[in-house]
Parts: sequence; C-alpha cells; structure tokens
Amino acid sequence: MTAALYKRTRIAPTPSGYLHLGNVLSFAVTVALTRNNDVKVLLRIDDLDRARVNKLYIQDIFDTLNFLGIPWDEGPRDAKDFEDNYSQLHRMDLYIEALEQLADQKFVFACICSRRQVSGSGNSDSCPCAELNIPLATENSSWRLMTMDHDPIVVKDYNDQVTKVFLPAEMHNFVVKKKDGFPAYQLTSVIDDLFYDVDLIVRGEDLWPSTLAQHQLAASLRKNTFNDISFYHHPLLTEPSGKKLSKSEGATSIKYLRESGLKPVQVYNLIASMLGVKENVSNWEKLAQLIIPGK
Repeated sequence: MTAALYKRTRIAPTPSGYLHLGNVLSFAVTVALTRNNDVKVLLRIDDLDRARVNKLYIQDIFDTLNFLGIPWDEGPRDAKDFEDNYSQLHRMDLYIEALEQLADQKFVFACICSRRQVSGSGNSDSCPCAELNIPLATENSSWRLMTMDHDPIVVKDYNDQVTKVFLPAEMHNFVVKKKDGFPAYQLTSVIDDLFYDVDLIVRGEDLWPSTLAQHQLAASLRKNTFNDISFYHHPLLTEPSGKKLSKSEGATSIKYLRESGLKPVQVYNLIASMLGVKENVSNWEKLAQLIIPGK
C-alpha cells in the first residue's frame, strides 16, 4: 500500500479502563502506516470523561506502550507530563469557543432526554427536544447538533480515494455537550485533530459512524481543513462470539497479561492467534503486516 505524504497521525486512547489487545492492534497499525513515510505519531489521551478517568488508567497507557515497544514521536512521555501539559483540560477554551459558535449559529438544541430514551430507538431523530425550544442553559441538559442529511459526506481514505455517504440514522443530532457540562467526544476529537495539525487518522472500523459525525460537525463549525484529513479504518479484534473486545474484559488487558508473566512476543502472538494466524509474530511491525494490505 502506497500512502500520500502525511505529516502527523495520532494514537488516542481514553483512560476509562485498562488497555486491551484490541487497542494494541490499533496502535500497531497506526505506527506501521507511518514508519516509512517520516510521519510523526502523536500520543493524545482523551481524558474529558471525568466520571470514568482514573490515574491508574493513565499510567497504564504509558506502561503498555513501553512494555510492548510501541513508539511515538510527540506528546507526553509519562503521566505527570500528560497531566501538566497535555490533558484536554488545558484546551477547554478551544472546546468552549466551538460550542459557543454552534450556539450563536443556532446549530444546537438543548436535550433533557435520558440516554436510554434516545438510544432505545436507535435514532436520535426520535428526541422531541428539537421542537421544544428548551433554553441551552437548562440544568442537566445536553446539547445536540442539528444534523443535516440532504448532502452526502465526503471522506478521503489513506490512498486519497473518496467515499460519499449519508450520515447514518444513529448519528443524527448527536451530543456535542454532555449533561455534566463537558464537551463531548465528537467535538473534542475534531478540535484536537485540527489543533495538532493531524492529517491521517487511523481507527477501528466500528468508528466509521464517528468519522461521518465528525465531518458533519466540522462542516457546521466551518472547519473546512478537516476535509483534508485522510482516514484508515482497520478490522477489529473480536472475541470468539464476534463481539468486539472491551476494556471491561480483564483477561484481555495488557496489564493482566503482563502481570501474569507474559512477554511482549507472547502478547503479539496471542493477538495473531485471535486473527487466525499461526505464524510467529514478534513485534508490532509484524502484527501490523497481518492487517495492512501490501505491508
């Protein structure tokens, strides 16, 4: 696979649990796509889910990357460096500015529905709040983006090929500000990727709806340079049942495996076996070769 010329990509774990084997696969693919093209890899830790963030999980990110020898070029070198210089809390003014812009343009509405009420239908269009003109300052309300689906979203891939697709129903009117007052993931991810001048985003194929939502949000914010970012969506590592791995599954966490005495090569071979590969896989580079065509 031949890539266009890129400047920067990122690995962006969320410290809401211990990293698992699926995270490692994603990190390996991200780094492997960059090593032969002089692309910088940024470590960006998404820590605005304050109810779930734990310092132990932040430390686990560095422990996992260092244990498995996965390199990164930019960003924090340890947990203290992250807290002091790179936490998303340091960029709150950027997120608030974006939220205020959406509010000024009347692109958001306040929602008092519970998550269960909306997610139960599988379609955020079912939320009645868009028609109620609830004040944005209403306590315990979230803000939802008024999405538009009359034009297809254009997404550029790793090889500069484009896909045109409409925003899926489950991403209509998605949340940009949570009930706790913090900006939501979709908004912070867009703002951070633009702030750090990221032009290649690697993520699991399950996040394709998020990619589309973020393009919709960037258009609402008139952040046209977001369209210049290329995306690579890789296959997921799954359980035998076909369910994707979760941070709640302790037996697949790198911390558990490391403390059980496994060496890095054993971890990589375990991932390979879950992909149905029996050959020896000794490092992140060989692991990535199992996923990336032409590698």
